[in-house]
Amino acid sequence: MWNQVYNPFGNAALSTIAAAIPVITLLVLIASGKVKAHIAAITALIVANLIAIFVFTMPANMSIRASLLGVVVGFFPIGWIVLNVIFMYQLTLASGRFETLQRAIGSVTTDRRIQILLIAFSFGAFFEGASGFGTPVAITGAILIGLGFSPLAASGLSLIANTAPVAYGALGTPIQGLASVTGLDPYLLGAMVGRQLPIFSLIVPFWVIWAFAGWRGMKEVWPAILVTGVSFAVPQFLISNYINPWIVDIGASLISMGALILFLRVWQPKTLWTSPALRGHDISADLAKPDKSTTLPKLSQAEVWSSVLPWIIVCAVLLIWGTGWFKAAVNPIFTWNYAVPELHHMINKVAPIVAKPTPEAAVFSFQYLSFTGTGMLIAAIISGLVMGFSPGRIIAVYGKTIRICAVSLITISAMLAIGTLTRLSGIDATLGLAFAATGVLYPFFGTLLGWLGVALTGSDTASNVLFGNLQRITSEQLGLSPILMSAANSSGGVMGKMIDAQSIVVASTATNWYGHEGSILRFVFKHSIALACLVGLFVMLQAYVYPFTAMVVK
Repeated sequence: MWNQVYNPFGNAALSTIAAAIPVITLLVLIASGKVKAHIAAITALIVANLIAIFVFTMPANMSIRASLLGVVVGFFPIGWIVLNVIFMYQLTLASGRFETLQRAIGSVTTDRRIQILLIAFSFGAFFEGASGFGTPVAITGAILIGLGFSPLAASGLSLIANTAPVAYGALGTPIQGLASVTGLDPYLLGAMVGRQLPIFSLIVPFWVIWAFAGWRGMKEVWPAILVTGVSFAVPQFLISNYINPWIVDIGASLISMGALILFLRVWQPKTLWTSPALRGHDISADLAKPDKSTTLPKLSQAEVWSSVLPWIIVCAVLLIWGTGWFKAAVNPIFTWNYAVPELHHMINKVAPIVAKPTPEAAVFSFQYLSFTGTGMLIAAIISGLVMGFSPGRIIAVYGKTIRICAVSLITISAMLAIGTLTRLSGIDATLGLAFAATGVLYPFFGTLLGWLGVALTGSDTASNVLFGNLQRITSEQLGLSPILMSAANSSGGVMGKMIDAQSIVVASTATNWYGHEGSILRFVFKHSIALACLVGLFVMLQAYVYPFTAMVVK
């Protein structure tokens, strides 16, 4: 039995600096732009092991076993979700259904402001929920460029719009990652995020149109903006709190797109906004091109329906997979629990983190049928057969998907390994004690920590894995709800998504505006920090001020 050590140097400042070295190593390597994410993650994992063994006195065999447990948990269930989501996306690309879906969405209206609402916000949210990991910005940026928007408008507005859905991206992968490192119920975490982000799902549509067309341009289409925001925010709340956290974005985005399209049948703006460039100064205005979609033949209802059908199948399957009764039915039969020898209940948390020594669990629970990724795989196979793929072709596409996702899977597994090791070694507890020193202001700064994590790592999942347990520990030290602050890490993190290097590179690539990443960053940065601060203030209200405190999930 080994007891965790929280102050190995007998000096709180030095011990905190030592505990921060693995995270700092990871963030600096990624932020440099010269080291690939998977190399940075592996390097940081090695550093974390060295710190755990030689500074925090964790036995080497325990440190290595904790890392290996994290690697496995990184793939099952998190990497498993990502792999099969991208598999589904690749099937729709190979069938041509995805291109048809793009055309269908882009042909609804000619008003530029409405196009942004429909494509950048609602349609982007759908692909954030379905695949995440840069896909939404790549898709919406490319569509907006095809519709004639300037590169800065297409890239910048896609980045701003792709914020509110991020916490539930890739079938709730950030929530799953948060649950994996905190030990908290993913349903409770998803519900808490669903009591924070809907207010910003109302704000962001107004914000993105204001950024594009100014105050006057926004006022002219406020009814459409309100319909878009409300029809997304309300389902976001209801699905996250009363169904499951896996299909939040998919369900809310489909409802939002449907509501806006139906609303446009009875309402149209008095003035048609045709400018494809940002209001004021847009350095890329001269690069705006004519709308390509006007030269293509109109799609039939059958073509539109066929492009949507695969994603309807995904929604139906995952709706079943995420229900409590399904999990209760299959988990007793299709579950393998592996308690890691020489690690499970061999590590004690001690004071001041807990009142009395408490053994840490180290169990890999392989619930292989109820995994969300398994449901996604089954949905993708059904969709592939419906789209006319032969079994051999489906297998070939899956092989291609594995090759595409290999590096991402390595990165995710290494990230989870760092998170698992820092939790079991007590390193994150040391950091938590330091953050507790911010006292009453911690809800604000804890939220900004999530923002910083995403801004530097490029992933809400990675930020949650790195800082989720830190948030839990710190909140418990301060007498705050661990569910509130763990969720705040994810909710604050979404606003950092628009400024991370990966997203900006994806945006510049999708809009064929290579070499202008700095211009995109300068445009979106002020929006990112302003929205992140608003999330922090809202979390402060939920922590201390009634009736907002009543919103906290118990």
